[in-house]
Amino acid sequence: MSALPVLYSFRRCPYAMRARLALAVSGQRCELREVVLKAKPQGLLQASPKGTVPVLVLPSGQVLEQSLDIMLWALGQRDPQHWLHPSQGTQAEMQALIAECDGPFKQALDRTKYPTRYPECDPAYERAQAARWLGALEARLNEQPFLFGEHCALADMAIAPFVRQFAGVDPAWWKAQPWPHLQAWLAQWQASSLLASVMEKYPAWVDGEAGITFSPA
Repeated sequence: MSALPVLYSFRRCPYAMRARLALAVSGQRCELREVVLKAKPQGLLQASPKGTVPVLVLPSGQVLEQSLDIMLWALGQRDPQHWLHPSQGTQAEMQALIAECDGPFKQALDRTKYPTRYPECDPAYERAQAARWLGALEARLNEQPFLFGEHCALADMAIAPFVRQFAGVDPAWWKAQPWPHLQAWLAQWQASSLLASVMEKYPAWVDGEAGITFSPA
């Protein structure tokens, strides 16, 4: 068993992205194993037969298979920017908003971005459903700089990767929406040094090889 936690990740996956953000901000060193999802290594499948990322294997052998669980574990070790303690609202309220993102919004996002996978769905309708939820985020950000108050918190970092993905489906459409606060919030996050620190491109991990030491500054 590795002396460090082992993180199976895929750079562009929003779920893996938010897990890496929490690991980075909390200063948790780990062995990063970047995987190619079209050719999943046996190491990933042995750790987690579901074969999705992220997966974090702790030195104790415990396996965390959900991105939010990885975020909460990392922040439970160290939370220097108080992501678990927003200036407004509670951790439970943040997790409820994240659940909306991971459920109805993610479904609408997928059906907007990948219409050929969902031929029974109307992409325009799905985009409208996503836009309704994004409009609610705009209303929040009209009142405060972050989703739960005056500083960035768990909800911002868990949700931003999916808003980024949605904005990338049709950038011209995104820019034309009446969401100045949401657009500025996303742009600020995309320009952050924290995001840049977790988005470095690594070679694909191969079974039997050592991973890359992910060592946040």
